[in-house]
Amino acid sequence: MREWIRIVLAIAAGLAAWVVVATAANLLLRALMPGYAGVEKTMEFTLGMMIWRLAIGAGSSIAAGAACAAIGRAARAPVYVLALLLVALFIPVHSSLWPKFPIWYHLFFLGTLAPLVILGGRLIRPADSRTT
Repeated sequence: MREWIRIVLAIAAGLAAWVVVATAANLLLRALMPGYAGVEKTMEFTLGMMIWRLAIGAGSSIAAGAACAAIGRAARAPVYVLALLLVALFIPVHSSLWPKFPIWYHLFFLGTLAPLVILGGRLIRPADSRTT
């Protein structure tokens, strides 16, 4: 039973990490990129703004996988469940935003979401599994 608790906490930590990193980075983007805050409500982003948003999503995904793996320890299953859960959560979001962004934006975000979560999870490995 204790292992199930660790798995659930690992997935919850991954979700929380995604939200915290994305929110903090988005607030930073608002403060540092001229014009970003003004177009955020209408989502009429420039190419540069879209690229920064994708970078934030990528960093958030890597952080989520790392947080999940850190709590899940050696278990890979929580990271894979987190990756699938994030894809499942973001498909409806991107479906509703489909006309607001070019297709390459949606494909990049959704196509890299799970692999980047898994990559983040692989960055955190138990010390005894690392080779020198």
